[in-house]
Amino acid sequence: FTEEKLGQAEKTELDAHLENLLSKAECTKLWTEKIMKQTEVLLQPNPNARIEEFVYEKLDRKAPSRMNNPELLGQYMIDAGNEFGPGTAYGNALVKCGETQKRIGTADRELIQTSAINFLTPLRNFIEGDYKTITKERKLLQNKRLDLDAAKTRLKKAKVAEARAASEQEVRITQSEFDRQAEITRLLLEGISSTHAHHLRCLNDFVEAQMTYYAQCYQYMLDLQKQLGSFPSTFLSNNNQSSSTPVQSVSTPSVLASASASLPSVSNSIVTSGISELKSSSGSRKARVLYDYDAANSSELSLLADEVITVYSIPGMDSDWLMGERGNQKGKVPITYLELLN
Repeated sequence: FTEEKLGQAEKTELDAHLENLLSKAECTKLWTEKIMKQTEVLLQPNPNARIEEFVYEKLDRKAPSRMNNPELLGQYMIDAGNEFGPGTAYGNALVKCGETQKRIGTADRELIQTSAINFLTPLRNFIEGDYKTITKERKLLQNKRLDLDAAKTRLKKAKVAEARAASEQEVRITQSEFDRQAEITRLLLEGISSTHAHHLRCLNDFVEAQMTYYAQCYQYMLDLQKQLGSFPSTFLSNNNQSSSTPVQSVSTPSVLASASASLPSVSNSIVTSGISELKSSSGSRKARVLYDYDAANSSELSLLADEVITVYSIPGMDSDWLMGERGNQKGKVPITYLELLN
């Protein structure tokens, strides 16, 4: 080996077909490792969690179950909604959003589990199994080649007839062993093509798992949007913000542009025009209460869902509030909790 490196000895070259197979195997191993590692990062972005799972796997123990990020967010939202009061508009919305986040978390967990079984495990089996075998046989081939070249060098240096005959016998034996090992290595390397075919099927399984996951998430969010869409659209203009992009405009991607353009004029204008008309006049209107509301101070009026009260505006009043009357009780009420009746 040293003489070859120094250029003092000839080296038996592998045939071109075997060299191509070796190159293909190395390339497959390199990119399989990269794809596998990046898929793990995609499925579990937290490096500490990945290390912990790796350690538990090596110890052949089950990793402790923990809530993932969507599930944790969902739990916080549900707890906050219950704390604020599920009868209030904000509390009710938080609970609904929290339940959806937890469903997304469950779908995320299923994606990770399915991808690990159908995609990551076959890739890891190739790296830790098939390619290790190829590497072992390749090293053995390298040793057989060095044995053959050493025998050829001794044959060249043999002067005496007896030594020459012994060297020729050694060359024949080492050549036979080298050829046999080259054939074994070639057969293993030709299996790389079937590995590619297997990994292609695994890739299809991974894509299908992702498709299922994203379809589930989209359906969950669509259902949530419909539930939130039942809230008064004036929520969207709280704090005097523009209401040009209501929740309802987030529809299917194919009709997103048309929805965002058409819905504001349909949904918002009815509510806002009625309130604007009421504020500009000195009259009063009946309004149905959408959600329970607890008065923050003595100037406000507490409300119960589904009750009907009389509302009117007074000059200089905040744009988000109206005056409400129920019998002899009177006080400010938030517009977003009301539905004006014709």
